[in-house]
Amino acid sequence: MKREDLELYFIMGTSNVPPQEQPIYILEKALQAGITMFQFREKGPHALTGLAYEQFARQCQKLCHHYHVPFIINDDVDLAIRLGADGVHLGQDDLPVSVARKRIGNMILGVSVHCEEELQIAINHQADYVGIGPIFPTSSKSDAQPPCGTSFLQEAHSLHPELPIVAIGGINFTNAHSVFQTGIDGVAVISAICQSKDVDHTVATFRSLSRINK
Repeated sequence: MKREDLELYFIMGTSNVPPQEQPIYILEKALQAGITMFQFREKGPHALTGLAYEQFARQCQKLCHHYHVPFIINDDVDLAIRLGADGVHLGQDDLPVSVARKRIGNMILGVSVHCEEELQIAINHQADYVGIGPIFPTSSKSDAQPPCGTSFLQEAHSLHPELPIVAIGGINFTNAHSVFQTGIDGVAVISAICQSKDVDHTVATFRSLSRINK
């Protein structure tokens, strides 16, 4: 994994997309516009299951490969291994990082962390990157932790400058500047792209904000 892959990390499942839109169409628009990494996160009350779930994952993977963008699967290590995904992203309530690393071998391993202790565990088990958040209030996750602001981002980057870090949670055009100023590698977004009326403009704006603060 290259650090620059985290610059604009798009996360999506069918429940994140407005009812009138096709999720696979939103993903392709985002890939064409220039997202740098994609995470398949199929969760929520109306999430796909069974064969439909795996078929949708395969569709997303095929598109990501076509656009040469890393394809990461949220939580589901078995699916990631079955599909030969580029990587897996785990939350603190998912499979332990130590177990996941043994199972996935050299795949990319991302871990959500909320404090220094969790961060150190991720590092000890060779996480390739960590996701820190929610930075701001978010409506995309019903079980999200309280917003932590940018202070822990800055602290984590200062203590572990070698570790790739991506921020997530409520990040939009108005607050992304303060996130990029911490020196981290990128931002992860869900609603900002899924709900966008102009995906090209949204992606271009985020990437220009990133470059301004490099």
